[in-house]
Amino acid sequence: MDLGIKGRKAIVCASSRGLGRATAERLAEAGCDVVINGRDEARLATTAAEMAKRFGVKVTPVAADLATPEGQKALLAACPDPDILINNNGGPPLRDFRELTRQQMIDGVIANMIVAIELIQKTIGPMTERRFGRIVNITSGSVKMPLAGLDLSSGARAGLTAFLAGVARTVADKNVTINHVLPGAFDTDRLRGVVNNTAKAKGISADEVAAARAATIPAKRFGQPDEFGAACAFLCSAQAGYITGQNLLIDGGVFPGAF
Repeated sequence: MDLGIKGRKAIVCASSRGLGRATAERLAEAGCDVVINGRDEARLATTAAEMAKRFGVKVTPVAADLATPEGQKALLAACPDPDILINNNGGPPLRDFRELTRQQMIDGVIANMIVAIELIQKTIGPMTERRFGRIVNITSGSVKMPLAGLDLSSGARAGLTAFLAGVARTVADKNVTINHVLPGAFDTDRLRGVVNNTAKAKGISADEVAAARAATIPAKRFGQPDEFGAACAFLCSAQAGYITGQNLLIDGGVFPGAF
């Protein structure tokens, strides 16, 4: 399917690996020039080279911490007027809420709510003037089904969702859409790290932990990053202009609700 975005410019945050990388790859496959971002400069450079060679598009790596004004400035210097913005950031580690310090809570809200809002503030104007813009925020399935220990992540991401619900309606008539994609358990380095830590704590193998976790998912497996990236890319397509202010949950059926 031709997504109708060949030649568009995209920024994908936190995209040197995992779900961010998978999304960047799908946009590159659709013909977009892509700016990718991360903090590990060497990994980012390798990812950019691999993607450029594979898809034949321009891929620009920007090593920067987007929680800082300097990091955001560097990102937007590489792509001042993106047509597509994918907001993405890792969440805080699992922790009992009683152990959270004030600074940890502030940092979590900055990373998982404020950074996305700031980047949208800086890019949405030109999108509305061109009458094309696609903004996708990668949040978490815990926005709909909060999990104990991930309270800071759930709260900050839910805050972002509510904040942008009204904003999305103000730009819909300019062919600018704002949507959220909520991943469940995907086979990423982050998930594997959690599996390995749990295995060590319980004194069992990582394969046993992974199998037990997958068994709780109706699909009986973990999601693959590429299928997540494909869903994000569709929301960025020319055909998705009538979809805005929505939360697309991709969790293999874990959330038991009908709506």
